[in-house]
Amino acid sequence: MTSLACKVFSRVDRVCRHLPVALNTFLVFSITGEVSYLVMVEAPLEPDQKKTEWSSWWKMIHLLGQYFLLGNICWNALLFLRTSPSIKGVFLGGEGMGQGWRYCYTCETHTPPRCSHCYDCKVCVLRRDHHCVFFGQCVGLRNYRYFLSCLLFMWSGLLYATLMNAEVFIVILKEGVTVHSILLLLIPWIMLVSGQVSARAFAFAFIADTCVVGFLLVSAFFFFHLFLLFRGQTTREWYSSRRPYNLGLLGNLRHTLGLRWYLCWLCPLIPSTLPGDGIHFEVTGSLEPAR
Repeated sequence: MTSLACKVFSRVDRVCRHLPVALNTFLVFSITGEVSYLVMVEAPLEPDQKKTEWSSWWKMIHLLGQYFLLGNICWNALLFLRTSPSIKGVFLGGEGMGQGWRYCYTCETHTPPRCSHCYDCKVCVLRRDHHCVFFGQCVGLRNYRYFLSCLLFMWSGLLYATLMNAEVFIVILKEGVTVHSILLLLIPWIMLVSGQVSARAFAFAFIADTCVVGFLLVSAFFFFHLFLLFRGQTTREWYSSRRPYNLGLLGNLRHTLGLRWYLCWLCPLIPSTLPGDGIHFEVTGSLEPAR
């Protein structure tokens, strides 16, 4: 009985770990499909512009732009998940251990500065920033570039989708701010279940709401990590108000995004070698927490 319960718990845990990734994938492709529909069918709104050459070029530019964003989001997310940030396969060495090194009793090894153990990933992570619940993996030295690039393109894509969905909000509110329109924007699920709106109206309202909420959340994450990047900090170091590894703006960009930091954000396939090994760091300030 205990063995069966363990197997069931293990399977449920595995499903729960992959659920956020599946949900994010569904939302990203749903938003892309809805915006593509708005571009191809609904816009431009003026009837005399729908069959003009300008309209065709307008649609092509919009479609190319949004699928460029979608491709970068998916590819960066895939490389983020496939790039292990852990100490597995890394020779830490026994010599040269100094200030900042610790002993991990779970992994049974000495770990370098800025490395810490993740109890979700069950391993120590080099230059660990945090465990991302949306991807189910830690953000560390080797995959931080893909994480930040994914946030950049998600932010750009959601901003674009929110602007494109402005017409949806205009259509919903065109007859004035009524109880029906407010409820449709705030609780579209209940409006659908109660039969107050059609499935088409629900889909547009739900995706438009998702774009706005997602844009606000991604904006907070993205600009917070830009702030940390410019200061040469990880999320863990920000909690303790330490900045001992701040190398200046250009130095922080090179050590986080690689030597081609000015190009690597355009495409995840552009190689950008990291100058550091995640074990040795140049210390420019005190390692003691600020008081």
